[in-house]
Amino acid sequence: MGRAVVRFLAAVMLAWMVSGMGAAAQDASSQAPQIPAPGEQREHSAEDALSAEQRHQWEKQRNEQRQADIKKDADKLLELATELKQYVDKSNENTLSLDVVKKAEQIEKLAKSVKEKMKGQ
Repeated sequence: MGRAVVRFLAAVMLAWMVSGMGAAAQDASSQAPQIPAPGEQREHSAEDALSAEQRHQWEKQRNEQRQADIKKDADKLLELATELKQYVDKSNENTLSLDVVKKAEQIEKLAKSVKEKMKGQ
């Protein structure tokens, strides 16, 4: 009975994936850009220019926010690293505080987040 359930689930998942791929292909074809016929020129309207300007402004704001987030995270990294240094200075070779491990994990997560933001993701 266990194998029958696994086979059934595999079949359902396969059918779901296939139907999803077909829907994705239909969505992609329905959203294809309109290409003017040869010799036909597409006029750029004020809406197109405004839209491009709005996109540019949005991208600029997004980059500024990303830069501010990176700066804030870098400040936090410095604070955490300073705290970690203080914890390590208070410990000796026989004792490793749980706080040291937690602080190191926080630093690791935040550093990874900063790295991703720097990549623009």
